Amino acid sequence: MALLATDAIVLHAFDYLESSRILRLVTREGGVRSVLAKGARRSSRRFGGGLDLFAQGTAHLYTKPGRDLDTLAGFDIARSRPALGEDLGRFTGASAVAELTLRFGGEAADGGLFDAVSNAFDAIAVASAGSASTATLASAWRVVAELGFAPATDICGECHAPIAPDATTMFSHAAGGTLCQRCGRTAPAGRLLPPDARHTLRQLLYGDDSLTLDEPSARAHQRLLREFLAEHLSDGRPLKALELWEDRRW
Repeated sequence: MALLATDAIVLHAFDYLESSRILRLVTREGGVRSVLAKGARRSSRRFGGGLDLFAQGTAHLYTKPGRDLDTLAGFDIARSRPALGEDLGRFTGASAVAELTLRFGGEAADGGLFDAVSNAFDAIAVASAGSASTATLASAWRVVAELGFAPATDICGECHAPIAPDATTMFSHAAGGTLCQRCGRTAPAGRLLPPDARHTLRQLLYGDDSLTLDEPSARAHQRLLREFLAEHLSDGRPLKALELWEDRRW
């Protein structure tokens, strides 16, 4: 077996047998991995507090081609992010980002995806109660972009013609984003996006971390995200953490 040392973040964990745990990690060098932490519940000497949810550090993995479960030899923690567990809005937001990554991330090395998840958890951890939903929206869209499915905001998703910044556009999930006026007229379905909503989507995708949406705007953008994911990344199973975050059932 080969030993792989890689940056890693704990996205999911559950107990296994009497003394061990199985973890789902996103790693820089190995993508999304399932690992067995033998004896983790019996002794914290090898892993310390590194196996807590959303913790980040260096994982030492014994890997073998063709095997679905790696063995965790050690975890050197760098960031624990306790703030994500201190507020339900932050916790459910981080869980939604983790679910997206686990469901749709691959096993190949993907530094961009790893950084997007790391930045997402950092942003949500420092968000206030009023801005946690905006931070989660931005984080989810940026993870989607790293997975290769960023929606078009400034060019037509069908004919690739440029779209003026002040234009009200049709947003077609099937076409992958905004449509020009000509293509929008023939689109079978979609949502109208006024210029301010399209500008907000651009900010969520690419930039302004100081943005905070009011409740109606956050709800509208949550619906847009959910519908886009259903069109492009759905595998037929519900995204339960995303649904919980959106519906706020707590």
